[in-house]
Amino acid sequence: MFGSNRKEHELAEQCSAFRKMKPQTKREYLRDLVAEKNRWHRQLTDGEKALGFLGWHERGYLPHCDFPGLVQFVTFRLVDSMPATRRGEWEHLLKIEGDREKRTKLEEYLDRGVGECHLCDPRIARIAEDALLHFHNERYELLAWCVMPNHVHALVHVWQTPLWKMVRSWKQFVQTQTNRMFGERRPLARRGEVVDGKEPCRRPAFQWQRDYWDTFMRDEAQEKTAIRYIENNPVMVKLCRTAEKWSFSSARFRDSFQGLVIPPGTPNMASP
Repeated sequence: MFGSNRKEHELAEQCSAFRKMKPQTKREYLRDLVAEKNRWHRQLTDGEKALGFLGWHERGYLPHCDFPGLVQFVTFRLVDSMPATRRGEWEHLLKIEGDREKRTKLEEYLDRGVGECHLCDPRIARIAEDALLHFHNERYELLAWCVMPNHVHALVHVWQTPLWKMVRSWKQFVQTQTNRMFGERRPLARRGEVVDGKEPCRRPAFQWQRDYWDTFMRDEAQEKTAIRYIENNPVMVKLCRTAEKWSFSSARFRDSFQGLVIPPGTPNMASP
């Protein structure tokens, strides 16, 4: 009897070890990563939760950190900047375990300028920049930004508005204004094609990818590094010779001491 129990115990330990060795799915890895981060990070207060802050969380793509008071480097992109038809070019990047390396490689892919790059249109780029600036020094402090052909970078000091709400507001405003300007909708399938007895639905001409990438800054040195990266992104991909020459970034508002001086009235669009 005792021997039988011992064998069962050994078998249970072997099964447990096997489960630990079993490769995780991306979603399982993200859940474990977020759970680990929540173990060492402070918990949200009831007041912060009431404002909508989510703390460490995931949406099945990348981990997100959402707390008040953080300085966040956020990137959001157009849906066709990493198209499913070219998945073989970028899918392996999502499997990189290190958050910093993964983000670096993903942003290098964005800089290749894949997709229709609607943000190359100065009218659309202006809408995007104005959306970022509209609530500057009211709901958050914008420390740096750059509108690239198929993505947007921003360094923002989060106050009482959660980062996910901030990004959602920017995206919704730009997409609504841009598709109103396009005045068109594009079909998902060929015109006249019927799917399951129904005419195929239609999608906007301009679309953002659902998620975003964020990294919180741990110190002033990291903030300065992020600002240099954001403002020099157009130079790195040879869109302009110097950062201040790019028409839709914070670089053109830097003074001789590298302070950010935004002229009053710069945003000229309606409220996001």
